[in-house]
Amino acid sequence: MADIALQPRTARRPIREATRWDLIKANRNYLGFWFMLPAMVFLVLFLAYPLGLGVWISFTDARIGRPGAFVGLENYEWLWGDSIFWLSVFNTLLYTTVASVIKFAIGLYLALLLNENMPFKAMLRALVLIPFIVPTVLSALAFWWIFDSQFSIISWSLKQMGVITDNINFLGDVTWARICVIFANIWRGVPFVAITLLAGLQTVSPSLYEAATLDGATSWQRFRFITYPLLTPIIAVVMTFSVLFTFTDFQLIWAMTRGGPVNATHLMATLSYQRAIIGGVLGEGAAISNAMIPFLLAAIMVSWFGLQRRKWQQGENND
Repeated sequence: MADIALQPRTARRPIREATRWDLIKANRNYLGFWFMLPAMVFLVLFLAYPLGLGVWISFTDARIGRPGAFVGLENYEWLWGDSIFWLSVFNTLLYTTVASVIKFAIGLYLALLLNENMPFKAMLRALVLIPFIVPTVLSALAFWWIFDSQFSIISWSLKQMGVITDNINFLGDVTWARICVIFANIWRGVPFVAITLLAGLQTVSPSLYEAATLDGATSWQRFRFITYPLLTPIIAVVMTFSVLFTFTDFQLIWAMTRGGPVNATHLMATLSYQRAIIGGVLGEGAAISNAMIPFLLAAIMVSWFGLQRRKWQQGENND
C-alpha cells in the first residue's frame, strides 16, 4: 500500500488511446481545412454549381419555362456556323486587347507619377479612384449622353469651333461605336491598374534608386533594371484581372449600345445574354458563355506560366 501511495498520480491513471478526433485537432493541415471549409462551401454553391449547370444546359435545347432535352453538341455546331457569334468573338478580342494595353500604359504612367514627391499627392490619388468608385451603369449612362447623336457635348463643342458642321453619330457608326465603348472601359479600368501598381511601387526600397543614381543610371535605366523587374509579379496579377474583367464586361456595353450598331459592339457576354434571356434560348446562350472559358483559361495560364518561370519566387536571381 505504501508503494502504491508513493507512485506519481499520473502513473495510476490509465493511458487513454488517442482518437482520430484528437489527431485531427493536433494536425495543422486538418485545422487549415476546417478554416477553409466555409469558403469552399460558398464557392461550390455560387461558382461550381452554376458553372456545372451552365455546361449541362449548353447540351440541351432548354428554353425559358421548359427544361429541354439533351441534344449533345448541337448548340455548339450551330454557333460554329453563326456569323454573329464569330463577330462577337472578334469584338471581344479587339475590345479586350486594345483596352487592356492602353489601361496598363496609362495606369503605369499614373502610378509612376503619383509615386513621386509632388504637391497635393494624397488628393490626386483620391481623384484617380473616382472612375472606379462610380457604379458602372452610371458611368455608361454618362458616356451615353456624352456620345449622343443629337445632344453630344463633343459634337456641340466641335461645331462651335467650326471644326464640323453636323453632329457625329458616335454610337450609330460601327467604327466610332467601338472606339467609344473602348474609351469608356479604359476610363473605368485605369484607376484599378494605377492604384495597384502604385501599391507595388511603395514596396521598392528608395536605396536601390539612390545606388543606381550614384552609379550614373538614367531614369530609363532605373525603370528598366529596378522598377520593372520588381513590379513583374504585380504586373502579371494586375493584367490577368484586367483581361478577365474586360473580357467578361457586360454592364458597360449593354447600357451604352446593347451590342449595336449591327452587332458591332456585341461581346460574347452580351450576345449570350441576348440569346438566353431576351431570346429565351437558354441552351444556345449557355453554349456562348461556355465558349468564353477557353479564352479565360488561356489568359490565366499565360500569366501563371510566366510567373513560374521567374526565379524570384524561389528567392533566386532571374536567368
